[in-house]
Amino acid sequence: MNQRTFVTPFAERFELRVPIVQAPMAGGATTPAMVAAVSNAGGLGFLAGAALSPEKIRSEVEAIRALTSRPFGVNLFVLEPAAPDDATVRRALEAIDSVRADLGLAAGQPLERYAPDFRAQLEMLVELRVPVVSFTFGLLSSDDVARFHAHGQYVIGTATHTAEGIAWRDVGADAIAAQGAEAGAHRGTFIGAFEDALVGAMALVPQLVDATGLPVLAAGGIMDGRGIVAALALGAQAAVMGTAFLTCEESAIPQVWKKRVRSMSDTSTTVTRAITGRHARGIRNPLMQRLGEAAEKIAPYPVQNALTQELRQTAARAGNGDYLSLWSGQGAPLGQKRAENLSAKELVAQLDAEWQTVVSRIAALRE
Repeated sequence: MNQRTFVTPFAERFELRVPIVQAPMAGGATTPAMVAAVSNAGGLGFLAGAALSPEKIRSEVEAIRALTSRPFGVNLFVLEPAAPDDATVRRALEAIDSVRADLGLAAGQPLERYAPDFRAQLEMLVELRVPVVSFTFGLLSSDDVARFHAHGQYVIGTATHTAEGIAWRDVGADAIAAQGAEAGAHRGTFIGAFEDALVGAMALVPQLVDATGLPVLAAGGIMDGRGIVAALALGAQAAVMGTAFLTCEESAIPQVWKKRVRSMSDTSTTVTRAITGRHARGIRNPLMQRLGEAAEKIAPYPVQNALTQELRQTAARAGNGDYLSLWSGQGAPLGQKRAENLSAKELVAQLDAEWQTVVSRIAALRE
């Protein structure tokens, strides 16, 4: 047995030296520099496009293409236009304003727009011919998938349980990102209750492989070479790694967030909808606790997310981690042995060495 034993069709298609996908991480971590560095190092870099205007997506994609000629991807959230009623916004602001006051901010106000136009974002990805596109929070139509395919684009859908994976298969998706319960940030569940979809990656990946017949990419709790090999052994064709890249040099999150990721324990995270209106896994802090105490006032995503954005940005500028959305997966402590401020290139090189070492050890056990 050698490394070639674990080469997958997905890795071959995108000429990956290391079978990893850098997760898009819509909380602000991904930058063109990170995406390009991962792709150049032999993985598949991914830009988080969900919070970006179509024009910003264009400029970010152009910046990536200036840094790499290798494949990369862009992720979007599948969202209907948000049109909350006044009562919903007023209730949400009642709870948020007490936190805003602690940061010296005036009372919040309703907004003209709560999220970028998803259809306009999608059209931009088609126009730009982004090599790989992925989607979370919902399902594309088969017509939309066919449009991407007509331009040679590869479509990945996010699933948190088998019914979602089958739904993506049936609209023509090329691959499934299996989001295990361990994964940081927003849950992608779009069929049924999120509580019923907290399936761990070890259980989820092989079930999706069997149910869909599509390439499955394993996400959740994977931080090192052992996790990559475990994902491949379960039938995944690559490992999706987000938290591992959170603390990289190219990551754009505040330093206080990076420090908390590097000091957290395996029980430091929980899943909450208090900050953004959609369930997401992050490190417990006062913001999560205080907004969670008024659960009946939380507006749905993306309204709550937009209404809490200014206070989180203010906290970030002040280096105040108590009032940030500290998204992180459960596997973060496994990365604490790595040097601080590691570059994405250095991290991919370490992961490459680690997973090959694990494969060699497995081969030795068989001899």
